[in-house]
Amino acid sequence: METLKRTKIKALLSEKPGIEVLAKGWVRTKRGNKQVKFIALNDGSTIANIQIVANAELFDEELFKKITTGASLAVRGKLVESMGSGQAVEIQATDIQVLGECDPMRFPLQKKDTTLEYLRSVAHMRLRTNTFGAVLRIRNQMAFAIHSFFNQKGFVYLHTPLITESDAEGAGDMFQVTTLDLKNIPLDKKGNVDFSKDFFGKKTSLTVSGQLEGELGATAVGEIYTFGPTFRAENSNTPRHLAEFWMIEPEMAFYDINDNMELAEEFVKFLVQWALDHCMEDLQFLNDKYDNGLIERMRSVLGIAFQRVTYTEAVEILEKAVSDGVKFEYPVHWGTDFQSEHERYLVEKHFCKPVILIDFPKDIKAFYMKQNEDGRTVRGMDVLFPKIGEIIGGSEREASLEKLEARIDELGMSRKNLEWYIDTRRYGSVPHSGFGLGFERLLLFVTGMANIRDVIPFPRTPKNAEF
Repeated sequence: METLKRTKIKALLSEKPGIEVLAKGWVRTKRGNKQVKFIALNDGSTIANIQIVANAELFDEELFKKITTGASLAVRGKLVESMGSGQAVEIQATDIQVLGECDPMRFPLQKKDTTLEYLRSVAHMRLRTNTFGAVLRIRNQMAFAIHSFFNQKGFVYLHTPLITESDAEGAGDMFQVTTLDLKNIPLDKKGNVDFSKDFFGKKTSLTVSGQLEGELGATAVGEIYTFGPTFRAENSNTPRHLAEFWMIEPEMAFYDINDNMELAEEFVKFLVQWALDHCMEDLQFLNDKYDNGLIERMRSVLGIAFQRVTYTEAVEILEKAVSDGVKFEYPVHWGTDFQSEHERYLVEKHFCKPVILIDFPKDIKAFYMKQNEDGRTVRGMDVLFPKIGEIIGGSEREASLEKLEARIDELGMSRKNLEWYIDTRRYGSVPHSGFGLGFERLLLFVTGMANIRDVIPFPRTPKNAEF
């Protein structure tokens, strides 16, 4: 059988009939009678199966007993025009080999539909389902699109560290990295942990953001982006939180807040269009199975200008909504950080389009954001999307050494671990900006999935770090 080269099912389905082919994959279903068996085979290259037609007289009955849902096969035969509906071609089998048997009594994925909640309990097997095959292929395309976008624009892909001494100043709780013997932790004279005995000689953690290091790259080569895993030790079991997730963080020298907003809008439109252009088969499946407004909602963010609104204007809109009878779970007034319900009201009810919020109160934003002349607000920027809420957060960065140092002192922050960052303002400081896009937040939007654990292959959440 191996003298014939295997062809992936995605390619086979667009081939013309009449050729001899070799397909390999996993059995989705098997049906038929004593004369003929129909086997649906899938290899993950596409959501579609190819039908294998096996005449019983050519094969031993014992072989058919081994062909169960989940078993893996190598099938050789002639590609012929399909007599059934749904696909143009099928394989008239001349040789079938069972590569791996699958016990039908124990296999956790049966022919009947199973819930996403159940699939999370067998996450090591759920990748074989149509749903997660679609999600994985879309995730792959989105990663490729991200690199394509920035490569076309001349950005440098910068690898920022996963292990860091920096906490990105309040970006989230951190996981500590240590080689110390937890049964015999060394202490200093004051009774504190003596990190000088640790591997790095200091307290280190998994990164919550590559932004600060990204700024170093931007002030060297002009425009960079990071794309890698980040970690936040928030004890949160919501459908929107993961302990390990992926972030895309561009940083650009000589960009002000308006340049930043334009890039962010162009970026997310590029990604949504890419998904529509390259993933339609999988999108249609997810649209039909889980979210019948998915494709329409994706198209709705294209071909329009995102609404730019100041935080102060947004507060006034939300306060008016409350006075008109809209019920929010969380109160809203000037100085509060918006919740997802507030963001979605602005996008889905008031403006009916994506929104870019700007000019936030400085007290609810990070120290590095550029201060406005009013002394109360900073040049922050959040991009809000339907169904998701915030999908991008960013800002113009404070370029002034004096203002940055004053803000650090005002917040009572330790400068010990920040001098390297402050150096970018001492030596050739320039206006610069950047933002962060949570990859899984993007995937929630382009897949229509409701839970962030269903758009990452192996979710890491409180009390869950399997595989």
